[in-house]
Amino acid sequence: TDEIMQQEIRPLVAVDIIEQLHRQFAILSGGRGKDGAPIITFPEFAGFSDIPDEDFLNVVTYLTSIPSLEAASIGFIIIIDRRRDKWSAVKASLTRIAGAFPGNLQLVFVLRPSRFIQRTIADIGIKLYRDDFKMKVPIIMLNSVSDLHGYIDKSQLTRELGGTLEYGHSQWIHHRTAIENFAMTVKTTAQMLQTFGTDLAETELPNDVQCTEELLSAHTDHHSKLKDELKLAVKQGATLLTCIREPVTRSANSKLSPDELENVATVERLLAQLDETEKAFDQFWTKHYLKLEQCLQLRHFEHDFREVKLALDNLMEAQAGFADIGDSVTRVEHLLREQKQLEEKGQEPLEKAQSLALHGEQLIQNNHYAVDSIRPKCVELRRICDDFTNETKKKYDILGKSLELHKQLDKASQWCEAGIYLLASQAVDKCQSQEGAETALVEIEKFLVTAKEHQLSNPKEFYNQFDMILTPEIKANAQRILQKLEDVQEMFDKRQVSLKKLAAKQTRPVQPVAPHPESSPKRASPKITRPAGNENLHLMFSVSLVGPAVKNECEISLTANIQTRVNQKKVQASLASHIINELIETERVYVEELQSIIEGYASEMDNPNLVHLIPSALQNKKEILFGNLPEIYEFHNRHEIENCIENPELLARCFLKRKEDLQIYEKYCQNKPRSEALWRQCGDSIFFQECQRKLDHKLSLDAYLLKPVQRITKYQLLLKEMLKCSKNSEGTAELEEALATMLDIIKSVNDSMHQIAITGYEGDVSELGKLLMQGSFNVWTDHKKGHNKVKDLARFKPMQRHLFLYTKMLLFCKKREENTDGHEKTASYSFKNSLKMSTVGITENVKGDNKKFEIWYNGREEVYIIQASSVELKNTWISEIRKVLTGQLEACR
Repeated sequence: TDEIMQQEIRPLVAVDIIEQLHRQFAILSGGRGKDGAPIITFPEFAGFSDIPDEDFLNVVTYLTSIPSLEAASIGFIIIIDRRRDKWSAVKASLTRIAGAFPGNLQLVFVLRPSRFIQRTIADIGIKLYRDDFKMKVPIIMLNSVSDLHGYIDKSQLTRELGGTLEYGHSQWIHHRTAIENFAMTVKTTAQMLQTFGTDLAETELPNDVQCTEELLSAHTDHHSKLKDELKLAVKQGATLLTCIREPVTRSANSKLSPDELENVATVERLLAQLDETEKAFDQFWTKHYLKLEQCLQLRHFEHDFREVKLALDNLMEAQAGFADIGDSVTRVEHLLREQKQLEEKGQEPLEKAQSLALHGEQLIQNNHYAVDSIRPKCVELRRICDDFTNETKKKYDILGKSLELHKQLDKASQWCEAGIYLLASQAVDKCQSQEGAETALVEIEKFLVTAKEHQLSNPKEFYNQFDMILTPEIKANAQRILQKLEDVQEMFDKRQVSLKKLAAKQTRPVQPVAPHPESSPKRASPKITRPAGNENLHLMFSVSLVGPAVKNECEISLTANIQTRVNQKKVQASLASHIINELIETERVYVEELQSIIEGYASEMDNPNLVHLIPSALQNKKEILFGNLPEIYEFHNRHEIENCIENPELLARCFLKRKEDLQIYEKYCQNKPRSEALWRQCGDSIFFQECQRKLDHKLSLDAYLLKPVQRITKYQLLLKEMLKCSKNSEGTAELEEALATMLDIIKSVNDSMHQIAITGYEGDVSELGKLLMQGSFNVWTDHKKGHNKVKDLARFKPMQRHLFLYTKMLLFCKKREENTDGHEKTASYSFKNSLKMSTVGITENVKGDNKKFEIWYNGREEVYIIQASSVELKNTWISEIRKVLTGQLEACR
C-alpha cells in the first residue's frame, strides 16, 4: 500500500497518451481467459500500419502495466480482429506485435480475413511466415467469432466479438484517468501532511506569549486547510468508487470485469492509505497541539510569574526597609501602623502568588512537559510568601517588644520626674518640725508604694527580656533611665533618713537650716571624660581624683598594664623568631629531599647499568615523570631566606622579590596529572624499588613528588602565622602583600590545573590571554536565533557549565568526572562554546535573583543568563569581567 506514497505509480499514465488511447487501435476490455490471463484486443483499424512505433509501444506498454502482477505473470492473450482486412494487414500486425509487445504472451488469436481470396492467402502466408514472426507462443488462425468462443467464454468477450461483456472505451479511459488522478491526489496529500509534520517537529518553541499565540493560530489554520484537503480527497475517492460500481448498482445481474474489480481494489487501497495517513497525522497533530497549548500555558505562567515576582520583590524590599524599631512609644506606634498598611498592601500580590503556585501545580499534575521549569517557580513563590508572612510576624513581635520596652521606660521616667517633683515640692522650713517631718515621710512612703508598678524590673532581667531589640541607642537610653531611677531612689533614701531624724522627739530647739547639698534634686554628679583610645591616659587622669589608697591601687594597676604590653611584644617577637626558624629548617630539609630525588631517581634513569630495569613505557619520559623539578631545586638552592634569621621583617621582602620566580610551581602542577598517570603505569617496577633501596627512603617516589605541591601551601600558612605575630608592626603591610602574592600563586596553580583538563577546543588556549577566573555555574540561554527544537525539552532546565574567563575569551565547558584505573575521579572539561571578550556586554543584575547576571553577544542576539552559587561569587566575577571590558576600552582610547 505504500508504493503510491514512495515512488512513481507507473512509467506512463493515461493522461500522457490520451490521444493515442482514444484512437482505440488496442484495448484492454477486462476479459480473462480460462486460466485468468488478461485479454488485449486489436480491433479492426484501417490505419494500423500507419501508427508511429512510439505511439504503438506506449499504448501496448500502458495496457500491459494495468493488470495485477499475478494476472500479468500468467501471460497475455491477444486477439487480432482482421476479418475485413487483407492478409498484408494480418502480417503487419503480427510483425509489429512480435517486435514490440513488452509483456508475457500466452496465446495469439487471429480472426482471418473473411473474403475467400484473402483467407486463402492468409492460410498460405501463416504457414510460410510463421517463423518470421519470432513468437514463441501459438498463433491460432480463426475463421469466425464462433471459433473464438471455443477458446474463450462469451462472457469475457465484447459484443464486437460476439460476447456479452459490457465495454465502453470512453468510459474506460475516463475511469483510468480518474483512478490515476486520485492516486496522485493521495500521494500529494500525504506529502503535504508529511512536510507539515516535519515543519511542526522542527519548529522552535517561542519565548513569549504573543509569539506562541501567533504560532498556535498559524499551525491551527494550516491544519484546518489540510483537513479540508483530506476531506476533498476522500470525497473524490468515494465518488470514483461509486462510478466504477455503477453497473452493479444499476442492475443486480451485472458483474464487474476482473479489470474493474482491480480498479475497485486500487481505489479502496488508496482510500485506506488516505485513512491511515489521516489517522497518523491526527495522532501527531494531537501531540503537537497539546505541546503548543502547554507552551502557551507555560508562557502565560512565566509572564504572570515575572509580574508577581516583581511585585513580591518590591514587597520584600519595602519590608526590608522597615529596619527601624522605634526610639519612642509614638514612633513605635507609627511603625506598627505602617507595618499594618504594608501587610494589607501585600495581600493582593500574596494571593496572586498563591493562586499562581496552585495553577503551576495543576499544570504539573496534568503532565506538562516543562515540569522542571514550573516546579522551581512554584517553590519560589511559596517561599517568598512564607518569608513575607514570617518576616511580618517577626516585625510585629519586635515592634511589640519595642512598644512594651518604651512604655516601661516612659513609665519609669515619669515616675522619676514625679519623684523629683515631690522632693522639690516639700518645703524645707516645714520639714524642720516633728509634725512637718512626719507629714513629709508619709508622702514619701505613699509615693514609694507606686515604685513597683512604675519602675523598671531588675536591670539584668530587663536586658534579658529585651535583648533582641537592644540597639546601642536604646541600651544607652535604658541605662540612663536606670541610672536616673537609682539616683532618685538614693535621693529618697537620704531624704527619709533626714526626715526620720527630724521626726524623732527633740529635747532641744532645732535651728532651721538649709538641707545638705546632697539632698538637692538638682545636684548633678561630676562627670569624667575618657580620652578615646588611650586607657593608660584615662587611668592616670582618674588617679588624681581619688584618695591615697585608691591612688596606690591605680598606680599598681597601671604598672601591671604597661608590663603586660611589654611582655606581649616579647611574646610576639619570640613567635616570629620561632616561625622563621621553622621556615628555614623545613626549607633545608625540602632542598635536601629535592636533591636526593634528582640524584637518586632522575639521574639514575641515564645510568647505563640500570637501563635494563627501566620499563619500556618509561623510556625517554623523564621530563614527564619529574616535570621541572630540577628548576625548582635550583631556585630553592640559591634562596636567601637564611638572611631573615636576624631580621624577620625581611621575610616578606624575600617573597615579594622572588614572586615572579615562584611561577615555576604553576608549570610543575600543570604537568602533575601526566606524571601521576605515568607513575600508576610504571611505579611498581624494579627500577624504582632499587633506587629507593639505595636512598634508604621510607616513602616511595610518588610521595616525594607531592612535596612541591605541599610546599607552596606551607609558605601560605607560615606567612599567615607571621602576620598574626606582626600586627600593627612596621612590616605588616609587606607581610600582607606577600601573603596575597602566595594566595594568587596558589589560585593560579589551581586555575591552571583546571585549564589543562579542557578538551575539544580546537584553538590554542595559550593564545587566549591570562586565565583570570574559573568556576561552575547554572546557565540558561535566551537566543533570538538558535537550534532549539520542539523536541528539545531540556532547554527549560539550566545547563551545568564550567566557565573559564580569559582576557580575550570566555569559554563555556561541560564538566565530566571519570574514574581512572580505580583511582579517585579526575575532572575534564568538554568545550561547548566561546565568546570573544571584545564583543560581549554584561548586565550585572537580573530581576528575581541577586545571584544571576547576564552576558550577551552581538546586540543581545545571544544571551547567557548565569547563576552563581552566592552573591559574593557573582560580584567577584562581575568585577573581573568589568576590569577586562574597561581595559579594552582604555586600550581603544
